Amino acid sequence: MCKIPYNQTNYFSKTVLDYLSQSEEITPFYNHFPTIEIFGKQLKSKSEFSQKKRKILVKVLQEQYKNCAVSEKTKANIELLLQSNTFTITTGHQLNLFTGPLYFLYKIISAINLAEDLKKEYPKYNFVPIYWMATEDHDFDEINFFNFKNKKIQWNCSSKGAVGELPTEGLEKVFLEFAKLLNLGKNANYIKKLFQKTYIQHTNLAETTRFLANELFKEYGLVILDANNSDLKREFSPYIKTELTKQVAYKEVGKTIKSLENNYKIQVNPREINLFYIQKNLRERIIYESDTYKILNTNIQFSELEILQELERFPERFSPNVIMRPLYQEVILPNLCYIGGGGELAYWLELKSYFQSVNVTFPILLLRNSALLISKKQNSKLQKLNISIADLFLNQTELIVKKIKEKSNLELDFSKQKKFLSKQFSNLKELAKKTDKSFIGAVLAQEKKQLKGLEKLEKRLLKAEKRKNTDLVNRIISLQNELFPKQSLQERNANFSEFYLEFGDNLIDKLKENLEPLDFNFTVFIL
Repeated sequence: MCKIPYNQTNYFSKTVLDYLSQSEEITPFYNHFPTIEIFGKQLKSKSEFSQKKRKILVKVLQEQYKNCAVSEKTKANIELLLQSNTFTITTGHQLNLFTGPLYFLYKIISAINLAEDLKKEYPKYNFVPIYWMATEDHDFDEINFFNFKNKKIQWNCSSKGAVGELPTEGLEKVFLEFAKLLNLGKNANYIKKLFQKTYIQHTNLAETTRFLANELFKEYGLVILDANNSDLKREFSPYIKTELTKQVAYKEVGKTIKSLENNYKIQVNPREINLFYIQKNLRERIIYESDTYKILNTNIQFSELEILQELERFPERFSPNVIMRPLYQEVILPNLCYIGGGGELAYWLELKSYFQSVNVTFPILLLRNSALLISKKQNSKLQKLNISIADLFLNQTELIVKKIKEKSNLELDFSKQKKFLSKQFSNLKELAKKTDKSFIGAVLAQEKKQLKGLEKLEKRLLKAEKRKNTDLVNRIISLQNELFPKQSLQERNANFSEFYLEFGDNLIDKLKENLEPLDFNFTVFIL
């Protein structure tokens, strides 16, 4: 195992890198940077979480776990939430088919490990890791597939409304396709049974995702929450009412964006009303036009009095969008920290002033762990090719050029010649200034032409060496493509099942043992 600073991976945004380095440009957009010591301060600011909210939360969780094989640790963690000295560490994720990309594991392990680390540092308190299921999303095309050994396993069906309510029809066909790609053996059989138990024995996507996450992480006490619930939304209804009548999010987030966009790419933009209206097979935006609340793409509409009555009677019909979902989380959970990827942290950074305006404590934001998994076989290839771990993160063209130059007996870098040429022309420019200044233009043009000529020769020589070392080039390309599918991070493409086939239960155990949530480095495992 080795660690690489995020700023040396070439895969993370300026927003993420500035956050990790605590740049002055980004500090106005969050409260506390995540250190083990700062959590003591966050504990005090979140201590006002009411007993009433705790009782509602526990009641909902116990109902949702009725048909799950709950581990003693998870059961105990749910019951601990009734106590005023218990707080949560939360991560969230879409309901991707069979967990989707590998970083699903990293998110949850980050939450579990941080909860354990905090318990050691603050033994008088309890810390519960929460996986918030994004059951109210409706972007089915983002979640209806996973990649297995560069093959896309896809679930094709029509989808309307919140994805958590989507029935599992058609997943038998997906299972048969997936099963054909799995080898024989203990780990392959486990993967097949896990897929079948998950998707064939449950009726909707929320149930399947809860079952799957519970199977993978129940022994670590993970608590899984589906917040698409009328009791929880009733607790949030005062904030929904404020959003409907005052559009606070639009105003506050809009002001933040004006400051943030000077230095950073904006992740999401608020709408005037940041809510959806949901019923069975329906999740559409609420818009306000001509003193009327309308549900987009439907004939449903309300006056202000009518929509507030609808909220009072059916709070479950109101669904927060990406701007309001974080607020919903912090209102219904005694939460200290949200763990997310770079894109998630980018939109959370837009929300601090919005939270302040509605008097809700802003959580600590933590970048989830990131990792690259390398098999012993792949590591052996790296050593034979004399490719270091740091080399792997180079752009593929840069990596090939570097290795060709190392292998070649020829001088493929013309930097010395270019430097020498520039020096000669520098002398000519000085001479031109003393004689005829109109001559400088001709000197500059000639310098540019000759430097360009050297660059062409350099490229031709490098190209010839590549042809001469075709086998080496192909081996480099093949190996880097294995580890960085589509020239992107492995964790954003590969599915956990690909690695479970080879490593079995040791996969999650080893990740949990070695991923450190407060160590801000990219982790590389040789498995």
